[in-house]
Amino acid sequence: MMPNTTIMIPVDTATAAKYNAATEEDRRKVQLLVRMLFRTIPLPADSTLPQIMNDMSDEAQLRGLTPEVLDQLLNEDE
Repeated sequence: MMPNTTIMIPVDTATAAKYNAATEEDRRKVQLLVRMLFRTIPLPADSTLPQIMNDMSDEAQLRGLTPEVLDQLLNEDE
């Protein structure tokens, strides 16, 4: 297993507040989603971070992960 490394991703204030208020388990779910997205999207060598993030968003939406679905995933224990 690879060691974990922390990255910083800018998000809006509401998203940050929800993430910070989430349980440790819910945070792990979000981290897993991000990890899976980065691993499943082919990344050309000349891609910029905004391009990668847009590709990840497009891929997540194609797979049915809308903001509403993500919110449901994060709040299913509440």
